[in-house]
Amino acid sequence: MTTLKLGRRALIGAAVAALSFGAPAMADGHKVLDSIHFLIPGGAGGGWDGTARGTGEALTGAGLVGTASYENMSGGGGGKAIGYLIENAESNHGTLMVNSTPIVIRSLTGVFPHNFRDLTLVAGTIGDYAAIVVGKDSPINSMADLLAAYNADPSATAIGGGSVPGGMDHLVAAMVMEAAGKDALGVKYIPYDAGGKAMAALLSGEIAALSTGFSEAVDLAKAGEVKIIGVTADERVAAAADAMTMKEQGIDTSFVNWRGFFGAPDLPADKVAMYQDALAKMYDTPEWEAVRARNGWVNIHNSGDDFRTFLEGQEKVIGDLMKKLGFL
Repeated sequence: MTTLKLGRRALIGAAVAALSFGAPAMADGHKVLDSIHFLIPGGAGGGWDGTARGTGEALTGAGLVGTASYENMSGGGGGKAIGYLIENAESNHGTLMVNSTPIVIRSLTGVFPHNFRDLTLVAGTIGDYAAIVVGKDSPINSMADLLAAYNADPSATAIGGGSVPGGMDHLVAAMVMEAAGKDALGVKYIPYDAGGKAMAALLSGEIAALSTGFSEAVDLAKAGEVKIIGVTADERVAAAADAMTMKEQGIDTSFVNWRGFFGAPDLPADKVAMYQDALAKMYDTPEWEAVRARNGWVNIHNSGDDFRTFLEGQEKVIGDLMKKLGFL
């Protein structure tokens, strides 16, 4: 079984462990922290930027944090911000850096020399599952149909994606096909640098299917452009309740592109506990629900040691797959 997922956790009482570190016990809605500075490893408008600003908006709007500030630091595929946080650790105890699956992929491939172990793991907060979609007029209506087409003519059954070979969309496509009993190396993957180009390729038949994020797939399906034939969640997701999971179709794999927060190395335990407390309480606020719903995110909360266990598991599964595909 291939599993890349964050464990869902009951959010009520999620801060109990944090309180043992001596963080102040606050009633719901009361301020936990005076301020947070968010370090964003990419430019404005990207997924990291939206996650940090949306989280800050909810924390301050709900009164859990007094003020939030933001700093975009692009460069090195995210490596510049990671290096900065490590090199200036003592002066950044008030900083949280947002990151996601690429911190695992890019450290494995050596894009930057550090990995998640060089930082303080605070919490995974949200996720976006992956999906395989086909054009609205495609004769393919399920993963079984896609596999049948692949078996009949592998070279004519290409899967496209919006990331480079060896990137996330490619790895998801390879993982799904491998779990379905096919050789990941035999899957023809075609990368596109924009969603519009990928859609044009799908509609023209240049690719048989597209590997993409679930929230993007839902938007395309609602617009009547695609059919979702498989989702990498363990259970069906309410945002597209008719879309079957891979597991329902006999393909034993799951994946989520998580996003979460990291602190500087050796961040004091009481500070870590307060960050975790504020994030845990955030989920029960209407301010967070408004941000989450607006962005189509899935609530996936994973704090501290559970976050580390997940990241170590993801590193192994992604690493093994990338070795098989020749990227490591």
